[in-house]
Amino acid sequence: MKKLVSLLLATLMILACVACGTTVPAAESQQPAAQTETKTETKTETKTETAPEAPEQEPAPVEENLTPVQKIIKEAQGMTMEELARKAIEESNGKTLYGVGNSSRGKSALPLFIAYLQTIDPNYTLEFDWQQPKNNKIFDQLTAESLKDTGTFALTLIQDGNQIESKMVRTGILDTFIPLEWAQANGVDVDSYTGYLPLQTLNKVFEYNCTGEKTYTNCWDFVYEGEHGLFMDIDSEIVGKNFLYMLTEDTYAGYLKAAFDKLDDAKKAYFQPVIDGLKQDAADLGLGENGAYALAWIKLWVESYNAQTDDGPICNTLVQSSAKDQFGLLVYSKLRSVEESEGVSKKNIKVAAYQDGYEGIGGYGYCHYMFVTDNSPLPWTACAFISYITCTVDGFSAWGKDMGGYSSNPVVAAGTEEKYGHSKGGMNEAGEVEFECKNDRGYDWWVNEGQLVIEDPGYCADVAFTVGSWIETLTKYTVQ
Repeated sequence: MKKLVSLLLATLMILACVACGTTVPAAESQQPAAQTETKTETKTETKTETAPEAPEQEPAPVEENLTPVQKIIKEAQGMTMEELARKAIEESNGKTLYGVGNSSRGKSALPLFIAYLQTIDPNYTLEFDWQQPKNNKIFDQLTAESLKDTGTFALTLIQDGNQIESKMVRTGILDTFIPLEWAQANGVDVDSYTGYLPLQTLNKVFEYNCTGEKTYTNCWDFVYEGEHGLFMDIDSEIVGKNFLYMLTEDTYAGYLKAAFDKLDDAKKAYFQPVIDGLKQDAADLGLGENGAYALAWIKLWVESYNAQTDDGPICNTLVQSSAKDQFGLLVYSKLRSVEESEGVSKKNIKVAAYQDGYEGIGGYGYCHYMFVTDNSPLPWTACAFISYITCTVDGFSAWGKDMGGYSSNPVVAAGTEEKYGHSKGGMNEAGEVEFECKNDRGYDWWVNEGQLVIEDPGYCADVAFTVGSWIETLTKYTVQ
C-alpha cells in the first residue's frame, strides 16, 4: 500500500510540473543563494525544449545618459582650440553672451577672446554681459537659472569648492569641460580626468606692518594672546571657512603641530591647555593624530580675528605707517593697487612667510573654477572661451598680470611669468630690491616652502557638516 501511495504522489507531481512547463525539483526553494546561477541555467534549458527558440539579436547599444550640453562638451574635449573657435563663430556670431562669476576679470577677458575669433573671421561680432553677484549670491542665481530649459548664462567662473561640489555639480547645474591643450599641458587624459577645471589658484597670505617693533615668526603668533588679525569674515567669503576646514586635514594639521614644536616654552604653555581641551572633540570629529592642534588654532583664530568686509581695505590699512603692530590675512595681489605717498608705502609691509626663520603655514590658496552651465544657450562658445583663457597667455592675461594668481596650465604659467616677471615685481630699474613684499616667489614655492593650505573641494564637502558645525559653536571676536 505504501508503495502504491508513493507511486501515485510521484505521478501527480510529474503531471503538475508538465502543466506549468518546468522541471524544477520540489526541493529547489531550499537551495542556497550561491547556487542561483545553476538554477537559472536549468530553467533556460527546459524553456528551450518546450518553446521555439527566439532568433538571435544584437544587444541594443547602451545610450549614455548625457544632457544635450554634456554631449557637446564630450565632443568639444576632443577638439583643438582653433576647431572650437570655428564652432563658436558659427554658433554665436551677432549674438550676446552672458557670463557670471566671482571675478570681474571675465569682463576684461571677453574682448580679448572676441579679438582672437576675429583673427579667424574678421566679420565676427559678439556682444557680452558679465555679472558679478555680491554676498555669495552666485549659487542662488545659478540655481534659479537652472530651472529654465535654456538658461541665460553660457558659463561661469566660480569659487568655493565646497558649495560647488554640493550645490552645483551633484545637482547637475554645472558641467566640467576640459580643453584638449590644457589636458596635454598637464599630462592628463581628457576622458579619464575627474576633477574640476581650475582657471587659477589665488593665495591669501599673512602680511604684517613692519613700522613697529613686533614681528611674527610662527603661524601660532597670529593667534597668541592679544592678537586680532584683519580678515574677511568667514560668513562673508566662504572660502575663508574652507581654509579652516582644510587645517583639519592630516597634512596641514601636521604643519601646525610642527610649528607648535618650534615655539618657546612660554608660548607653548599658553597654547597647551587649549590643545588638551580639544583632544576629545578631535576624536569625536574623526580627525587624525594632530587634529587637536588644528582645532586649537581654528578656535583661537575665530575668537580673535577682526572681521572686515573686503581685502582691499585690509591692505590699505596695513600699508600705512600708522598701522604699527597690525597684521592681516588677505589676497596677495591687493598690493598691486597701493600707490606710494607720504605715510603710505609697500615698504611698510612684510610677507610673513618670506622672512628668515618663519615657521608654519604662510596662508591659504583657493581656485577659480570654470564651468559650462548645463542649460547653456551658447555651449560651443563657452567651451571656446574657456579653452582660450586657460590655454593661452593672452587669454589668461586678465588674471595673469597680477602676482598671487597662478594659472593651472604649466605652459601658461611659465609664459605669464616670462611676460610679467612677478618674481621681480619689487625691483627698480637699477635691479635693486625696492619693495621686497612684491617679489612673488611663485606657486611651487608657496605650496612647498610657504606651506600654503590648498583647498580640496572633496575634503571640504566631507567635513562641512562635522567640522563646520563645530566651528558654528565658536564665539566670534567683536571689536570693543
